[in-house]
Amino acid sequence: MIGKPWRLTRAAEASLVDIALWTFTTFGPRQAEAYEADLIGRCDAIARGEAPWHSCSRVIDPRLPEDLRFTRCGEHLIVFVDEPDRVIIIDVLHGRRDLPARLTELLRRGD
Repeated sequence: MIGKPWRLTRAAEASLVDIALWTFTTFGPRQAEAYEADLIGRCDAIARGEAPWHSCSRVIDPRLPEDLRFTRCGEHLIVFVDEPDRVIIIDVLHGRRDLPARLTELLRRGD
């Protein structure tokens, strides 16, 4: 099944670069390529409507927008908005980060 187009915000792009560099440095090129493929595959699954997700407002903070969602991929959470004609990947955050604070910061900046 072909999904909607998806795009990354600047914050998501920067996070993916950081994840790739850290994984490459820590585990080597094979693992970095494999994890990158997993993250991109999960973004494709989101766009096809096949990835399990949770509402950020229900799970993290009720003040967050109702359409802000997240799904897990490895040790990271992919935060996204599923619009009628596309998916916007807001950021890719490590599961140990202060998710409410980071999401509030991103929404304030408008990335």
